[in-house]
Amino acid sequence: MKNIIITIVILILAFPAFSQDMAGILLEIEQNNTQLSALRKSNEAERLENKTGIYLENPEFEFHYLWGNPANMGQRTDISITQSFDFPTVYGHQNKISDLKNEQIELKYIKEQKSLILQAKQLLFQLVFHNAQKMQLLERLEHAQSIASSYEAKFRVGETNVLEYNKSQLNLLNLQKESELVQIEINSHLAELRSLNGGKEIVFDNSSYELVSLPTDFEQWYTEVEANNPLLNWLKQEVELSQRQVKLSKAMSLPKLNAGYMSEKAGGEQFQGLIVGVSIPLWENKNTVKYAKANTDAMHSYAVDSKIVFYNQLRSLYKKAKSLQKNTEDYRTQLSKYEHSALLNKALDKGQITLIDYMLELSIYYTSQNNLLEMERDLKLCLAELYQFM
Repeated sequence: MKNIIITIVILILAFPAFSQDMAGILLEIEQNNTQLSALRKSNEAERLENKTGIYLENPEFEFHYLWGNPANMGQRTDISITQSFDFPTVYGHQNKISDLKNEQIELKYIKEQKSLILQAKQLLFQLVFHNAQKMQLLERLEHAQSIASSYEAKFRVGETNVLEYNKSQLNLLNLQKESELVQIEINSHLAELRSLNGGKEIVFDNSSYELVSLPTDFEQWYTEVEANNPLLNWLKQEVELSQRQVKLSKAMSLPKLNAGYMSEKAGGEQFQGLIVGVSIPLWENKNTVKYAKANTDAMHSYAVDSKIVFYNQLRSLYKKAKSLQKNTEDYRTQLSKYEHSALLNKALDKGQITLIDYMLELSIYYTSQNNLLEMERDLKLCLAELYQFM
């Protein structure tokens, strides 16, 4: 009995006195995650970068001072101010492209955020599984400790042999080590969550899952999910971006204009007036329109392919979740009919079965319980991936 109390105290001390709920943990991780924090800062810099290089070129100012030879020719002074600018439609296309790029930045952030939340959920579901295992093992340890103590007492007074005594001690040892391994897994998952949470501790000892139902109409549900998928939305905007790039390339192929003012003074005379120039793009932008059109076709094909892949992935996950849900419910129903640990304890106490029979029967039952826990965990992991973009 003393060993039981010590074991329970150690396991209790391994966890703080309170536990956080899953929704609160996910929100905390989203706020504290250093990767997301760095990405937010990087995105802000990228937004500013997308708004650079889309304005008029800098005006040019020139001053010429020339002296004549021979000296009696006097001096000559030239002053000119000019401004170059593209065809007006260029600036409209550049502004629209910068806006689309900034919208894509937000979509990329949402994609990383969704991926992080999925990773955290998967860790939490693994923790629920191991916490349930831990509770099961506490119950088994209590039984094993009671049996080991009983057989130790019997062995001392000669009521049982050394083989039966050793079996009881080995059974207890195996369960203790199994419990320690489960605790190692729990600590490992908590450490991973702490890393996701910016190094801050997370407390989570839930041993049961929240109820999540599958959508009855997959096609209708998929329409909503597709609209929320940041990757598909990013690709949709990438197609629009490439189409806008085609228009920009065409606008860049139009003549550039140059206008300004010039003044010239020489020998007491002065000339001044306007400067107007045209830059004809004969070679500089060669093949840019063809490239932009080819890139648009490629992005459109890639977007269509990604949509098909995403649909099939979700369809496969949906079917898998449906099958897992049915199997889990059936297994749980059937297992509840065959719970007989209390009967086994009575049979062992009355000497109706041997210790080895008791351990074998009990291990079969607890193996079945663990199988149910694994099925529930696999179902939740599948559902977490299925609902990633909801």
